[in-house]
Amino acid sequence: MPVKPVTRLVLFGAPIAIVASILFSGGDSEPPSITRTSGPEKPGTAKPEAAGQADEHTEEIDALPPGLAAPSMKETASRLVASAEASTLDWRSQYGAIEDVGDGTGYTAGIVGFCSGTNDMLQLVEAYTEKHPGNPLAPFLPALRAVDGTDSHEGLDPGFTDAWREAAEDPAFRAAQDATRDRLYFEPAVRLAKMDGLGTLGQFIYYDAMVLHGPGVGADGFYGIRDAAMGSADTAAEGGDEAAYLDAFLDESRSAIRARKVQRDTTRIDTAQRVFLREGNLGLRKPLVWQVYGETFRIT
Repeated sequence: MPVKPVTRLVLFGAPIAIVASILFSGGDSEPPSITRTSGPEKPGTAKPEAAGQADEHTEEIDALPPGLAAPSMKETASRLVASAEASTLDWRSQYGAIEDVGDGTGYTAGIVGFCSGTNDMLQLVEAYTEKHPGNPLAPFLPALRAVDGTDSHEGLDPGFTDAWREAAEDPAFRAAQDATRDRLYFEPAVRLAKMDGLGTLGQFIYYDAMVLHGPGVGADGFYGIRDAAMGSADTAAEGGDEAAYLDAFLDESRSAIRARKVQRDTTRIDTAQRVFLREGNLGLRKPLVWQVYGETFRIT
């Protein structure tokens, strides 16, 4: 079958009815930390084209059901991500987690693996410090700015990891992690998934990919993966089959993982997301049973 050209214009108007109907219906290894291939756009830089399109259709998107943004479903999404990243359903236990996993992004820390080398950690600490200038991480801001885009620890060692764990005891820093996760990853992913006509499972697949790959436009970033998937299947908003499109998206996401030099495990797709898709659970309805790294998890 020939590959169709990438479709960048997402249609609204008539397809919005399709979107609404969709949304109203409802191998063993040690778990790797998040390996993000690209960080979020720095403040003031241009947004990816698709993100700009979502902004243009804010009213239509906001009129749709909450989907993954509903509090109970957002909790489920957080637990699913934590199962893949830390082999736990207790995602709140990860606020103080921090380590360098050797993936070229410096320190990886917190609930979605904010990285010292991919700008999101810098954005988090800057936002936290703006409201709480005397926090334990504030003295490290010059070093975080200097190492952004690299895997360097210069100016961070010694002391940064201890300062992160100390800050994680502060409810304000935990709230700052939540807010930065939502602004950079959760909200853009869910809004774009709704624009593409995807139900709650598709919204989660987008969110997990946004966290894992980063919102880059290259072949190994979220927007590049979406473009590749749209090159082989129509989204539901374009009149295509939702399950077929999600299958194509997961294929592209899996290929991006396998192309890495480190952390190539694909069980978060193979024995979790693909399982939900094959079960036809487009609404991500409970009970959910899945495996990652050979361990079975359940949400009832």
